[in-house]
Amino acid sequence: MQRTLITLRRRQAIGFCLAITAFELLTYMASDMIMPAMLAVVTELDADVRHVPNAFNLYLIGGVCLQWLIGPLSDQWGRRPMLLFGSALFGTSCAVAFMTDSIEMFNLLRLVQGMGLGFVVAVSYPALQEVFCEADAVRLMALLGNVALLSPLLGPLLGSLLLEWVNWREVFLGLGIVAALVWLGLFTCMPETVGVVRRDGQPLLPVAFSWDNTRRRYLALLTNRRFLGASLALGLMSLPLIAWIGLAPLLLMQLQGLTTFEYGLWQIPIFSAVILGNLILDRLLLTHSIPQLIRLALWPFCLGLLTLIGCAAFAANTGTLVASLSLYAVGLGMSNAALYRLALFASDDSKGLVSAMIGMISIAVMGLGGSVIALNGGGTRLELFALWSAFAGLLCLPLLHGFLRDADTALTPPQ
Repeated sequence: MQRTLITLRRRQAIGFCLAITAFELLTYMASDMIMPAMLAVVTELDADVRHVPNAFNLYLIGGVCLQWLIGPLSDQWGRRPMLLFGSALFGTSCAVAFMTDSIEMFNLLRLVQGMGLGFVVAVSYPALQEVFCEADAVRLMALLGNVALLSPLLGPLLGSLLLEWVNWREVFLGLGIVAALVWLGLFTCMPETVGVVRRDGQPLLPVAFSWDNTRRRYLALLTNRRFLGASLALGLMSLPLIAWIGLAPLLLMQLQGLTTFEYGLWQIPIFSAVILGNLILDRLLLTHSIPQLIRLALWPFCLGLLTLIGCAAFAANTGTLVASLSLYAVGLGMSNAALYRLALFASDDSKGLVSAMIGMISIAVMGLGGSVIALNGGGTRLELFALWSAFAGLLCLPLLHGFLRDADTALTPPQ
């Protein structure tokens, strides 16, 4: 018998949002807090410095590894048990990193930790979209973006401060302990959204898992032009920022000799700009449609990337590079949550599977793209980083043009 969605008490709704926010923040913190220590990690484990960006890219790729399975399984078994399993897996892998003694095991654990990001994308995001109406869901996604961005904003600073008192192993152990507390929060407050009826009468029925059916549904998504364009655009739009996170330790600490604290300070303007973009999105949602918001966001987005090209042509320094990335980041913050919403509803398939596919495509673009930028010297010179990052980000424009052409006339999803 179907249950009625979802009569959350105010306290439970707040706890649900806070628990998901904490889990998302923690999955990013596991990456960003350790970045200032990566040179110490490779030194202690007797490894080459090329593992500094590799560890970050493996973390992103880990976010893709299980999403293809997590999404469909959450459609059948429910969002709640899958997210509880994902948070337990993440916390355990962080705790095990405390004992690692080789760079190969460290990289493997980074891959497993990144799988926690896959559970955030494929399970918690659809749950939020299913519980709340469109406007509230977009606002919550933007808020989640703001909170998650506190990780690369504060993570390097917090990590560098903690490293004054503890080593990188103890940082991972602390992350594992906090993950256990987040698991308790999810267990207490998270509702189930599969097998219920929305307030508008739309049923959210379980979808039985089968390999053949899942393969056909994924293939159908890959032939959905609008969905594919939006998902690829999501990855390409974020790629300059992701490349910066992965390569900044090399560009700032190894290349220019900055301290871990100075490295952390240079992150503040960029990630503050993304948060500013999210706040602008929240304000403009009252008066603009989602496609209109994305078009507005492209102005600072493109201007920032074109300025990056100028930095590459005229001998970039850290100040001009960070200023250009900050302008780009405003546009990214204005558009990311809105484009995700449009991508999610570009298909009528179950949202667990659709969200998983969005995550797999966008994170794969970010992880592989970041590796390509690193292989082409993005971590050796500021000019090369600026050139390749700008080029990668601008590749999203043809995809967005094709996607937004008919977005204004697409049916608005049920609220």
